Amino acid sequence: MKKIGFLNFGHWSETPYSKVRTASDALLQSIDLAVATEELGGDGAYFRVHHFARQLGSPFPLLAAIGARTKRIEIGTGVIDMRYENPMYMAEDAGAADLISGGRLELGISRGSPEQVIDGWRYFGYQPAEGETAADMARQHAEVFLEVLSGKGFARPNPRPMFPNPPGLLRPEPHSPGLRRRIWWGAVSDATARWTAEKGMNLMSSTLKADETGEPFHVQQRKQIEAFHAAWQEAGHDWQPRTSVSRSIMPITTDEDRMYFGHEGESSDQVGQIEQDLRAVFGRSYAAEPDKLIEQLADDEGIAAADTLLLTVPNQLGVDYNARLMETVLTQIAPALGWR
Repeated sequence: MKKIGFLNFGHWSETPYSKVRTASDALLQSIDLAVATEELGGDGAYFRVHHFARQLGSPFPLLAAIGARTKRIEIGTGVIDMRYENPMYMAEDAGAADLISGGRLELGISRGSPEQVIDGWRYFGYQPAEGETAADMARQHAEVFLEVLSGKGFARPNPRPMFPNPPGLLRPEPHSPGLRRRIWWGAVSDATARWTAEKGMNLMSSTLKADETGEPFHVQQRKQIEAFHAAWQEAGHDWQPRTSVSRSIMPITTDEDRMYFGHEGESSDQVGQIEQDLRAVFGRSYAAEPDKLIEQLADDEGIAAADTLLLTVPNQLGVDYNARLMETVLTQIAPALGWR
């Protein structure tokens, strides 16, 4: 069995083809797509977070709203950029969203990717300490966040509080037991995957990866997942982790599908520079008739190695279109591959 959900970047634009014209459209349609995916038997609704962009930027109100409208589906992020985050306030928001959903939050975080503005996290009030990088700062924020989620008290209570305190040191509230084990880290390199395992986080691998061997993307991703599991076993954690991969999978069943995605049928891996020091390999998109997709996806070693598959959806085509995409994958492609 493989969990299958969607990953929504939440774009909106005023272009003629877009059915998502405003931020309100993006938020409300995201809720509707999550509800539709649950009704179709899907397993997850995940959202990308970008700041200073016409995309979803503040995930917790959206996650809480979906949690209140659904009963079974996982809700999560892929990923939150920890360079921008106050880990204390984030722990309160995450705890509240998780409690509203009944413990269904699966929170993906990471050091972040190239953003819309230069050093955008500075506008949020953060900057690395002298001699450290923004990536160092992101990991430090993450480690504080993980420690707070453990639920241990650390703050000295006021001897004359406004309200009575429980005994001992205090922690941010609300606290959601179990959320600590449902934190994921978005890892690009094998080394980061091993660090993720050491810290006791689940592994989230995207549609790009550091090109470390020159092999096809899906092969390098499979090896990254194997490195994560080996490091997890070495770390001696007493619970089983999860791993996810993201893919662009477009079943072509109508002329409309062919118009939008027929040209992607012959796509292949691409190699490029994300940052000055990072050469990355970008995984191919899959776009074909369902029977051809089944043949192609059977050879994807990254998907085979992961327990969770997130489908990147073209959200600007609207809820109905993306619900039909999800239905085709869930009812025709996934069973043929033994994923359901």
